[in-house]
Amino acid sequence: MSSAATFDTIEQYLRAQWTTTPLVFENEPYELPGNPAHFVFVEIFGDVFDQASIGADPREDNLWREAGQLYLHVMTQNDIGSRLARQYADQLVDLLKGQDIGAVTFFGASKGAGEPGMKKANYWAFTATIDWQRDE
Repeated sequence: MSSAATFDTIEQYLRAQWTTTPLVFENEPYELPGNPAHFVFVEIFGDVFDQASIGADPREDNLWREAGQLYLHVMTQNDIGSRLARQYADQLVDLLKGQDIGAVTFFGASKGAGEPGMKKANYWAFTATIDWQRDE
């Protein structure tokens, strides 16, 4: 999992910028409606937290870098095709790729991450993945 600082930065930015569908973040309550309605499930992973410079005294004054991935699972109704999910994924990636938001920098993105979309209950999931890093 990412640090609280990274999570808060990404969550606040996405909630302010994305109004097309509901956003559901990890471990948040969300009641699925009786009729499937599109939404985006957001996961923020921090894979690495490492020292990125040397020589400072004390050591904690060196540059420290956290890096990870943002998974944006676009959930659309089953059996309506993939175009809408791809359109939402494109829009979400465009909000973030190449952006510096606070101390978080977003880099490359993948739509589909090498896997096809999948049916899950009454939904079809299509995932966009964006790499990020945060320096402190």
